[in-house]
Amino acid sequence: MKSSAKNIRLSSVDDLFTTEQSRQEAQQEKVQEIPLAELHPFRAHPFKVRDDERMQDTAQSIREYGVFVPAIVRPRKEGGYEIVAGHRRKRGCELAGLTTMPAIVRNLDDDAATIIMVDSNLQRESLLPSERAFAYKMKLDAMKRQAGRPSKENRDQVGHNFSPGRRSVDLLAENAPDSRNQIQRYIRLTELIPELLDMVDERKIAFNPAVELSYLKQDEQVMLLDAMDSEQATPSLSQAQRLKRFSQEGNLTHEAMLAIMSEEKKTDLDKVTLGNDVLRRYFPRSYTPKQMEETIIKLLEQWQRRRQREAER
Repeated sequence: MKSSAKNIRLSSVDDLFTTEQSRQEAQQEKVQEIPLAELHPFRAHPFKVRDDERMQDTAQSIREYGVFVPAIVRPRKEGGYEIVAGHRRKRGCELAGLTTMPAIVRNLDDDAATIIMVDSNLQRESLLPSERAFAYKMKLDAMKRQAGRPSKENRDQVGHNFSPGRRSVDLLAENAPDSRNQIQRYIRLTELIPELLDMVDERKIAFNPAVELSYLKQDEQVMLLDAMDSEQATPSLSQAQRLKRFSQEGNLTHEAMLAIMSEEKKTDLDKVTLGNDVLRRYFPRSYTPKQMEETIIKLLEQWQRRRQREAER
């Protein structure tokens, strides 16, 4: 009879002298204090970290109370860690004079990390259109890649389950502050050249016209910049729609652009603008703009009452 001793597995000393609770604790995620110098931004991170008033408030809060929510990071092949969630917290720590930041280290693949990175930022109210646009695109691309894997791999590390027959954009919209159609419109903005996208962020071009302009070819968008500069105007929605139609028909020349951009907009026809130089002729230098506005309103009310009395005679 053959001996079965070779099939016997001997427990290690560590196994013999550790409890089940301690073994479970060893497998749980732990918060670590990681040097800021070892933390690197997420590749192609779409959210801008600005030293604005909000950041100053964050830094002051960290000085007084520390970091409430640990960052989420993943190990880098080159050494150190890549920040998945916590870019603003890291900057706040720097401004607060700290050298480390609490973080949870997770082993995440690119797509799972992208989804967590986007989800941790999307709920912020102060996002620029460009930030929301590229965030939605990055997450949707990651979800599509996950959906294309074998079914047993379709459940990723952050709990998304890709059911057969459901579109990734529908799943994205379920946990997003925007509808499916609005998400698709935001993603269209990623087709704009940087100069036009900057103008959207700066509110020089409205969102709806910007979506229509995203259908123009890149060379046409460059040409549009010149036309806008020449006419000192930005496209209205109707103008942007006509530019898009001309482009699709192959008739969008520079001359056509200038003709469209030189049109007076309806809003311009309905608007009366009084320049500061004109108003200053009639008011003392000590008057503030608010005082000038109040005085103009009072004079207009007097003028209206006088006209009504004359009409009643």
